[in-house]
Amino acid sequence: MRQTIAPRVRMFVLLLLAVTGALLAAAGPASAHAALTGSDPAQGVVVDKAPTQVTLTFSETVSLNDDSLRVLDPKGTRVDDGRPGNVSGTSYAVRLHSGLPDGTYTVTYQVVSADSHPVAGAYTFSIGAPSETSVSASTREAGGGVVGWLYGFGRYTSYAGFIVLTGAAAFVLACWQRGTGVRAVQRLVVSGWVTITAATLFLLLLRGSYTSSGKVGDVFDLELLGQVLQTKTGAALVSRLMLLAAAALFIAVLFGAYDKREAEEKRDLTFGLAIGGTVVATGLAASWAMAEHASTGIQPGLAMPVDILHLLAAAGWLGGLTALLVALYRAPADRPVEAAAVHRFSQVAFGSVVALIATGVYQSWRQLGSWSAFTDTRYGQLLLAKIALVALLVGIAWISRRWTARLADTTTKATATAKGAAARSGAAKKQHVAAASAGAAGSDKAPADNGKQDTQRAAQLARQRAAVESARQKRLRDGDPNRFGLRRSVLAEAGVAVVLLAVTTALTSTEPGRTEQDAAKAAAASSSSSATGSASGALTLDMTFDTGGTDGKGVVSVDLNPARAGANEMHVYVTRPNGRAFDVPEVKVAFTLEAKDIGPLPVVPDHITTGHWSANGVQIPLAGEWKIAVTVRTSDVDQATVSKNAQIG
Repeated sequence: MRQTIAPRVRMFVLLLLAVTGALLAAAGPASAHAALTGSDPAQGVVVDKAPTQVTLTFSETVSLNDDSLRVLDPKGTRVDDGRPGNVSGTSYAVRLHSGLPDGTYTVTYQVVSADSHPVAGAYTFSIGAPSETSVSASTREAGGGVVGWLYGFGRYTSYAGFIVLTGAAAFVLACWQRGTGVRAVQRLVVSGWVTITAATLFLLLLRGSYTSSGKVGDVFDLELLGQVLQTKTGAALVSRLMLLAAAALFIAVLFGAYDKREAEEKRDLTFGLAIGGTVVATGLAASWAMAEHASTGIQPGLAMPVDILHLLAAAGWLGGLTALLVALYRAPADRPVEAAAVHRFSQVAFGSVVALIATGVYQSWRQLGSWSAFTDTRYGQLLLAKIALVALLVGIAWISRRWTARLADTTTKATATAKGAAARSGAAKKQHVAAASAGAAGSDKAPADNGKQDTQRAAQLARQRAAVESARQKRLRDGDPNRFGLRRSVLAEAGVAVVLLAVTTALTSTEPGRTEQDAAKAAAASSSSSATGSASGALTLDMTFDTGGTDGKGVVSVDLNPARAGANEMHVYVTRPNGRAFDVPEVKVAFTLEAKDIGPLPVVPDHITTGHWSANGVQIPLAGEWKIAVTVRTSDVDQATVSKNAQIG
């Protein structure tokens, strides 16, 4: 049986690593949970005179430092005073130097959203007339690179450690108290504590670099660490470490003094451990709820307790499932996991599933807000995958309940057989000891030490026979088809749970669907539905597109200057619905004057930087109402053409 266990354990570990790597790689940088919804000056506009400040408006409150908002001139020199601040609500501004010359200026921002995730982006505007610029309008993705990947891995392992620590300890205390003496279960709970503790320290060190430079060398920067400790996320991580110290004491008592007490003496201690363990587990769950999705958005006062309950229910189910899997495979023959314990866990798991569904429905409504967000946002798509995995897990759990019922029918017989075997083993041991003693006493000539040796040999033989009998009982127990079926179904549950945990971790680092859609609506509302011109005669057109493919939605902006007959300078900007620069394979523009039957006149702009294309000398032969059509291609096969009419000249 040990030969069959090892390959399964190896397969389970490989599955864990594969799923973790695949989902973390697919997730890429952490998605922004605060989106840029407006700016003044707006993206791509040409203003007559230099503004006194640049104002950015986000979908939620953000945290700033001196480098959060920067304005760079065409040569890349910083022209702001370096003291950004909140002006009203979710709007933030930085003042500019006076007397700025004409040209194209680049605004970059990197802030931290209210739910702890970094947000970065850039855009350009021009004073007087557009000009060449040495500044790239594309910035690194916030939370990206090696540090972003490591931070995502740390988040996954911290969730996994919490689930194993909390769920396995609850399984032992509530369902299988005999498990306190099983070494494999002890190691499981301790490994959960070590994992979450190490992951929390890891996240604390990475946090400063993750939200700022993204450089591995800044991980051990004490100044950044000091800044992190003053943030909401830093306080949550430190609180988690303090609670883990209390959890270490809980583990020591559970597997120490508690295990050594008799059944009657355990009652009062069980109650105390249950209360203390619940308080510590709730506090650990709150360290996530107080700093992430639940702490911001609508109804945070209700969302945080719901999030705590959701995490505890997930730990009770998935962590208990892990402990049950270990007990089924690694429990010794003299302490097998009883059918009654499995049945009790089945009831706990059922209650956990009910709590997960109830809290999950509320969280889904709060984070999505509409049915369309299920399919139109990445958060909704991940949530659909999570729902499918939970349904699959519940189906496998139903099969496990059937095996549990069958196992209960055979438990009484197996127990009786085991007791009979133990009695026979004890009787055999006594007979051998008595025989050895009689032989020693009946021999007048044998030395005294020979009698002692005979007694020792008899005792050793009795122990060997007892070990053989125990191994035989273990083989019989493991050969039980009901127990074997339960093992396989629980192993399948654990495999699905690994994938489910990875999807859940990805969800916590993905922009909620409600936020993404609200940001897109705000951006659309701030854009004129028709062409708008500045005092200098420049023209700006904003058009939304959807190519129908994966990641095919966005906004294309066309800036035409001076927007009159003759030569014009054209800039095209493509952004995602949340305002980020969007690099697509191809952008084409065509001008048509339908009243005079002129066109379409094609223009293929040059790619300048991420999400920015430009063309000089665009000839408009006549003044009139021109139809400006833009074709955006997001993949080899997915493209869309959008158009608007505008008065030129």
